[in-house]
Amino acid sequence: MADAGIDLAFDDVQQALSAAIEELCADRCRDAEVRAAAGRFPEALWQQLAELGVLALATPEGEGGALELVAVLEALGAAAFPGPIPASVFAAQLLPEAERGALVTGRRVVSVGAAGLFPFAARADLLLECEAERVYRVEASAPIESIETLGGEPWGRLRSRRVEELPAPARAFALHDLAIAAYHAALGLRLVRDTAEHARVRKQFGRAIGEFQAVAHPLADCLIELEAAQLLARRAAWHFDRGPDPAGSDPAGAAGTLELRCAAGAARLSARRAGVAAAHTCHQLFGAIGITLEGPVFHCSRRLLQLASQPPGDDSARAALEQSLAALETPERPGGAALPGAAP
Repeated sequence: MADAGIDLAFDDVQQALSAAIEELCADRCRDAEVRAAAGRFPEALWQQLAELGVLALATPEGEGGALELVAVLEALGAAAFPGPIPASVFAAQLLPEAERGALVTGRRVVSVGAAGLFPFAARADLLLECEAERVYRVEASAPIESIETLGGEPWGRLRSRRVEELPAPARAFALHDLAIAAYHAALGLRLVRDTAEHARVRKQFGRAIGEFQAVAHPLADCLIELEAAQLLARRAAWHFDRGPDPAGSDPAGAAGTLELRCAAGAARLSARRAGVAAAHTCHQLFGAIGITLEGPVFHCSRRLLQLASQPPGDDSARAALEQSLAALETPERPGGAALPGAAP
């Protein structure tokens, strides 16, 4: 997967998509609206998102590919936009055409869960359960039990029965990982920048706390790690749009499919680690107001921590990376072969 000559800046179309989402968020998804949406499904916002074509990105009914998806998810992440966005991206790759249309136009809502726990279960018209890399359409066999979550999302615990197993191509998992990574990195960067502004104006001992190395250095570390994760997501999307068929239907393209799956998984794992670290660091630097519901940033940090455990989980991404590393082993260098293109 050669990277020579890659320009990871968004082109005019991707910038226009991002700007449209930023305008929507500035008008309809300000911090007050995000806090008010806690504990319920954002009906009006969701319909507006569908009308802009966001839920149809990277599907036959929509426009654009992985890079356009990443551009939009970065804008949504920076606004802490609520709702099951990555789950909808995932489901849109699995459903047959007749059902996909209702999903991408916002007429139906999907919940993707695991082990009996489903986000937005009470509102969802479609329930998908993940077990490793297998996906099942399920139906509730008993009333849904509402549960509270760290991120403020309305989840449900339910007993269900499996109706059918859906084909689950690598493309679906890769695009889901890219959506999570782009959203997570952008939201983490927004949290770090808000914290940096707080550190600039908050004073202790007659000095802004941002002047102290114990504050500035952890924030700088978070910024570097989040920007790296963001670039990993863009790089994976660039290769995704130009690489072999990620569905993996062509045996000759199996190696390329694994590379794309690994690239998307690595972006998600990197963004997850950096996002969780940023949430912990920024909580400390804000002090008590960093973890109060009405505080300036808790709606961001709680969303970061919630996304870190969002189904489908990252086990399949880790498995793909382990498979890729195992494939690099050689008899001469067992367990430690160099990556392609690395110096001897």
